[in-house]
Amino acid sequence: MRSATLFETPIGRCGVAWGPRGIVGIQLPEPAGAERARLLRRFPDAIESMPPAPVADAIARIVMHLEGGSPDLDSIELDMTGVQEFDRRVYEIARAIARGATRAYGEIAVELGDPGAARAVGQALGRNPFPIIIPCHRVLAAAGRPGGFSAHGGVATKLRLLAIEGAPGNSEFDF
Repeated sequence: MRSATLFETPIGRCGVAWGPRGIVGIQLPEPAGAERARLLRRFPDAIESMPPAPVADAIARIVMHLEGGSPDLDSIELDMTGVQEFDRRVYEIARAIARGATRAYGEIAVELGDPGAARAVGQALGRNPFPIIIPCHRVLAAAGRPGGFSAHGGVATKLRLLAIEGAPGNSEFDF
């Protein structure tokens, strides 16, 4: 059985879904309060409820992160049941990117041992069910271009997250 809840952050209302083995998904803000509907479409078996202590702690850390703090997000328990092996490997590398740092899709492909897999890396990050915790926004296209971002707001949201983290070249974005 899965559960879900919404919570307020400095970038808008987010959502989280969880199950017995940890968090199964994070929902970034949507226009006109559509977060609940999107979260429940992604996790139709989820029941809205109060989060248990580990999930409440994860929520607090996400909020602190989006306020500009540097809480530990690496120890948040994620349930990757159903996540493809390639995607897991990409997420492991992305999760290791430090706050304020960025990597290129191609760099991650090289680290995976497949230099031609930059597009596949981007697709895996586009499927990331754990944005913020798995910081897919820290992965850029070649030459430092932002590349895509699948959350609402697209690249503007990605740049906003990078600006919150103080990533080089993104401090000029004042959100």
